[in-house]
Amino acid sequence: MRHRYNERFIASELAAFAAFFDNLDGRSLSGQQREACIRLEDNNLLIASAGSGKSATMVGKVAYVLEKKLARPDEMLVLAFNKSAADELRERIARQLKVEPDKLECRVTTFHALGRGIIQEVDGRPPQLANWVEHPAGEAKAIEEIIGELASSDREFTRLWVDLLVVHPKADIPRKTFDSEVDYQRYVTERRTRGKATIGSLAGIYVKSLQEQSIANWLWLNSVAFEYERQVEVQDAEGAVRHIHPDFYYSATHTMHEHFALDANGVSPFKDYVDHAEAKRRDYQLGQIDFFETRSAQAADGTIFEVMRAELERRGIQLAAKPYSDIAKALEPVVVKHYHQLIGTCIKHVRASHLTLDMLLQRAQSLHDKERARIFSRVVYRIAQAYSEKLVDAGRIDFDSMIADATQLVETKRYTSPYSLILVDEFQDISGPRGKLIKSLRDQKPFSKLFAVGDDWQSIYRFAGSDVTLFTRFDANFGTSWQGRLEQTYRCNQLIAETAAGFVQRNPDQLRKSVRSIRPAIPKSIRVIPIEGAKERPDFGAACLRLLSRLDVFLGSIAEQWRGTARQKLRVLVLWRYNHLDPFAGRIPAFPHIEVSALSFHRSKGLEADYTILLDISEGDYGVPSRVEDDELLNLVIPNPETFAYAEERRLFYVALTRASRGVFMLADSARPSRYIQELCEVAGEDIRFETIDGQALEQCPACRVGQLVQRKTKTGRSFVGCSQYPNCRHVVFSGKQKQNRSRAARRPPVQ
Repeated sequence: MRHRYNERFIASELAAFAAFFDNLDGRSLSGQQREACIRLEDNNLLIASAGSGKSATMVGKVAYVLEKKLARPDEMLVLAFNKSAADELRERIARQLKVEPDKLECRVTTFHALGRGIIQEVDGRPPQLANWVEHPAGEAKAIEEIIGELASSDREFTRLWVDLLVVHPKADIPRKTFDSEVDYQRYVTERRTRGKATIGSLAGIYVKSLQEQSIANWLWLNSVAFEYERQVEVQDAEGAVRHIHPDFYYSATHTMHEHFALDANGVSPFKDYVDHAEAKRRDYQLGQIDFFETRSAQAADGTIFEVMRAELERRGIQLAAKPYSDIAKALEPVVVKHYHQLIGTCIKHVRASHLTLDMLLQRAQSLHDKERARIFSRVVYRIAQAYSEKLVDAGRIDFDSMIADATQLVETKRYTSPYSLILVDEFQDISGPRGKLIKSLRDQKPFSKLFAVGDDWQSIYRFAGSDVTLFTRFDANFGTSWQGRLEQTYRCNQLIAETAAGFVQRNPDQLRKSVRSIRPAIPKSIRVIPIEGAKERPDFGAACLRLLSRLDVFLGSIAEQWRGTARQKLRVLVLWRYNHLDPFAGRIPAFPHIEVSALSFHRSKGLEADYTILLDISEGDYGVPSRVEDDELLNLVIPNPETFAYAEERRLFYVALTRASRGVFMLADSARPSRYIQELCEVAGEDIRFETIDGQALEQCPACRVGQLVQRKTKTGRSFVGCSQYPNCRHVVFSGKQKQNRSRAARRPPVQ
């Protein structure tokens, strides 16, 4: 009965306020927007799509509530996540209400300003913030200083920190957890030699597994001379000479060291491997060769280096740890930067959730690389302690502390909330502490209502503490709610909108939406441009400039179709996953017909353009998806970790895809195109166009979808057409009788 009554009420209000919604915030609102403005349950979640007019809906919500006199202006709180977003909302609401922004009685502010205001009202003075918190890189700098201080004063911390950086630069995750062998190879390395993956080490050699990398790095750390896979002659039982290649050879004592992929039960994931290991043992015994072995089981339980130390010292091989200064010089900056960023994220969660070291160590047991997780737990907990001590010693707080302090003042009723309607923008980026502050304000005043607006497909700030499950499990976190959707986009054409929606919804944990665009589909408006590199890496900067010039010439040739008094130039966004890809070094080129802006995927959120150019949509640690950002160590601190692989990276790519209305160009390393390109092809089929940087069409491989059909030669010199992604894809095209005879072999499932 209640449902029927509400539906009749909505229909009545839609009719009564038709003229009101026909001209609101400078536009006529859609049916879904109008319903969202009218709905006012205790808890309301509006699930928006990219470019669907959520800000206009928030303006409409405020205007409708005031028009109906359901709340006074001073009882309304509108929260945004940054000052620029708050200022824009304030101006738009004021314009709709026909008042000056500084005369607006509704409070439109950020979480930080709200927290500061609550504390100031209770204490009579604003809280003292640490001097680093309002600088964009201030917090990261403070954490770097803490690490430096601990490394110079705390021997145990230094040992753990060095082990983490040197011996455990990446989690050792079993092959069986990956969908395919190539996915595993993609994870462990960027370098391929003759189709085989190799992994670099600080000792200057390339090894074949992450466990071998840890061993090589540990030997380097302790100044132990060794050779990798040195060829050794042995005689079998019949006296025949064979050559074997031990994993590690110590010339000081002519000792062989094999690291076997065997678990605690002596079982290996590889076929015939146990027999292979036993044969090697016999060879060493027959040749009376000094030999010892380590196993994967020891790497898993953390005892491997104790075993190695004992074996080496028993043979008189001296271990001498390198000084920290030498280690710091040898480390790859990207590894150090990754751990600094990871620690910054984890500290937020450790402090906000009051996690203890025992809690972290217990969670470490659930991760794949348990030893790395145990070391990291001790490191990050010690840094979190030092960070808190730094704040206490200075008598200051940071933003997270300010939100927590404000929440406590509300919960203890030292602060009395005046708000009966709380509206929150970008709710997909909500963090646990911010969610707690909202609930405390809502619960303090009877009959208060919450209206949250956001898009879980665009949740991309986990590193800043956001928890997307507060959005996707809204009822469980905030109570029974009305949930509506904004599925009409005013930005992307229908092809981009549909393709991006299909791509992001491959993660079953994302909420379902059917996106419709007011712009008809533009055929082939998603284009992939493979770029070849002279050595290992293509020059994406040069390719981007060529593409911009080509686009400018093309748009100039059809200027009569788009140019008007308000459109002298079309806008192009050049976007990248990491800032090291910036092709312009801060000097944006000028063109007659296009206006270019350039920034990262993250910073592009909320922006829109006619065209976007996405750089380096390729596989790699710092590619798309970024492998380093999905570090399993985050599961130590995140309350509800996501299980879908690269879930946030998928959403970030969705954000980049949905900035454009007319077209998207993706520049990819021709040797390592991103798996996301293949997925887009699976979603959109032939509507994805592959072309050269000059616009010439490329013939797409029908098997793997990311390669191109090119002329290749057999070992005997005979020409044929095959996939450019060989050996990952072995698709070939033969003619006539050869095609009939070889087609079955060619159709074996490609490795992608």
